[in-house]
Amino acid sequence: MHLLNKVALITGSARRVGCAIAFELADAGCDIAIHYGHSHEQANMACAQIKDMGRRCITLQADLSDSSTWESLITDTVQQLGQLDILVNNASTFLTTSPDTIEAFDIQAWEKMLRVNLLSAAALSHFAEPHLKANGIGKIINLCDIASQRPWPKHLSYCVSKGALETLTLGLAKALSPLVQVNGVAPGIAEFPTEFSEETRAKLIDQVPLKRPGTPVDVAKLVRYLVEHGDYITGQIIPIDGGRSLR
Repeated sequence: MHLLNKVALITGSARRVGCAIAFELADAGCDIAIHYGHSHEQANMACAQIKDMGRRCITLQADLSDSSTWESLITDTVQQLGQLDILVNNASTFLTTSPDTIEAFDIQAWEKMLRVNLLSAAALSHFAEPHLKANGIGKIINLCDIASQRPWPKHLSYCVSKGALETLTLGLAKALSPLVQVNGVAPGIAEFPTEFSEETRAKLIDQVPLKRPGTPVDVAKLVRYLVEHGDYITGQIIPIDGGRSLR
């Protein structure tokens, strides 16, 4: 896909990995819709930087745990930028208000995790479908996680939601072919949660064959490749984890 003047909506793109993806796709020539939940200031800063790159950019606030926001996120993108060619379902939540274990099972926490990490991606794909097909080819990239293959008992609902997102990716690749290609990117360590101690970080890095953490830019470059050059790739979940999933 030639990316000049294509429009990409990236959920959760005010900061961290999502922001890196927004910058990478803008660098490739895309106009960008930055979705954010609470990071208003960061979203505006990222938007200003993308405009300085010569691309159009808008910011859209939506709480993805609220199903009433899903359709409007797509329609607002199309109304303000004229089209939608690329959907990157990056937004996710990781922590719950209670321990994310089976012993501390909390139905409301699980429902929120699934709404943000899984159901919003399914709904956005549904509402985006006609727009993604309108110009002959569209792309959906879902941000998965290698933890879905080796789930952490202390982050159970998160891992379950990401495992289901992988299944959704495969199903959408079949359902939306041949005009929309759907792939998943599964990072290992892309950016540590702020609450992780130095000891925890060192322990996790030691499990990576390449002996370093990944970066948001590493992930963003893979997303760009799939969107820009991966025109014969669909239904794949691609790890980007320094080899950690080999263990």
